Amino acid sequence: MEYMSLYLFATVFVLLLIGYPVAFTLAGTALAFTVLGEMTGTFDPAFLEALPNRLYGIIGNQILMAVPLFVFMGVMLERSKIADDLLTTMSRLFGRLRGGLAISVVLVGMLLAASTGIVGATVVTMGLLSLPTMLKHGYDPKISTGLICASGTLGQIIPPSIVLVLLGDVLSNAYQQAQLDMGIFSPETISVSDLFIGALIPGLLLVTFYILYIGGVALFNKDALPAASDSISDYDSHLLHDVIKSLVPPLFLILAVLGSIIGGLATPTEAAAIGAVGAMLLAASKKMLTLKTLQEVVRSTTRVSCMVFMILIGAALFSLVFRGFEGDELIQELLGDLSGGKYHALFIVMLAMFLLGFVLDFIEITFVIVPIVGPILLAMGIDPVWLGILIAINLQTSFLTPPFGFALFYLRGVAPASIKTTQIYRGVIPFISIQLLVMAMIAYWPVLATWLPDQIS
Repeated sequence: MEYMSLYLFATVFVLLLIGYPVAFTLAGTALAFTVLGEMTGTFDPAFLEALPNRLYGIIGNQILMAVPLFVFMGVMLERSKIADDLLTTMSRLFGRLRGGLAISVVLVGMLLAASTGIVGATVVTMGLLSLPTMLKHGYDPKISTGLICASGTLGQIIPPSIVLVLLGDVLSNAYQQAQLDMGIFSPETISVSDLFIGALIPGLLLVTFYILYIGGVALFNKDALPAASDSISDYDSHLLHDVIKSLVPPLFLILAVLGSIIGGLATPTEAAAIGAVGAMLLAASKKMLTLKTLQEVVRSTTRVSCMVFMILIGAALFSLVFRGFEGDELIQELLGDLSGGKYHALFIVMLAMFLLGFVLDFIEITFVIVPIVGPILLAMGIDPVWLGILIAINLQTSFLTPPFGFALFYLRGVAPASIKTTQIYRGVIPFISIQLLVMAMIAYWPVLATWLPDQIS
């Protein structure tokens, strides 16, 4: 019965594949295994006495308060039609270039990632607005759909990212646990701010490689990304004014949120509150802030926040029971027996997360996998910021990997009927390769993720 923890994990994995709700699957399976473990003498029910403290810790966690605030900020910006203005203006700005529309999509995706951080909203918005225009101007459907999906997922890595908020909290607990296991009773901490700062260079690297890929395709395959014609390429005397008008408000909001965090003027939760108020002011300036809009935004924020916190509660129970079955010791033993030390163990974990990304979403991986492997890897001496950025980029690929990548589902739902699902799948492959390349660069040169946090701290 020494492998009961692995049976627990396998059962949860199968039930998730069947389609049962994540939160209730984690909690229900864990409770069922506690009964089975008590009957077989492999589980001590005293472990469950720690559950109330864990749940109280979740409810009183100041960092996690940033989640509903960032969600509110993103949904409000989506309702205020920021993306519409940005796409229209950027298309006019870059339309004269071969592949200019594609560059516009990447830059708008970057700006939306830094202002909303909601992948579904970004992919759907750009799919509705930019895909018909790109197809109209003769763009290759595979490249167009792949680019929209990839640009939409930038919200996973470019701060302020909900993924980084959740990952920062999980890694902080894992880092403290690792140090306590090593006999360090005054443990250091890792903050969400550290991950935000560490993600800036990798996020910009991804954007740069996306644009370089577009440039390469435009250079060697001119038919795939032709220059825009008709009204987009015509001279526009009002273009500069419109660019400033469209760019300045979201850029100011981004700088206010990230600048306050990086400058140490505000915690991520306080900065999220600034972003939420700023998003409301932007919506008001566009005369989009009505009572009906506010009600829709609050309902959407409540649904997403409840889903996240229910999964977090279920994951807390699952993690507790997993440890009760000595699963953490079993995983530590399996990883410790690998030849090659901590780097080989890190490679195996990253590979496992990448493969799990085909069938699980980022929240499930963050709350189920990271608490198990995080303390083990960190106890091996791996830098927590470096590990966090690697995991974040790895989780970003889970939105793109067929057949269950959520970004693919979002775009399929709004794409024209003429676009085949296989075209979307084939279109994302180059961008998955780019993400894996950037992840490999960060793995080989950790300074790409750790240099900026070290300079600012």
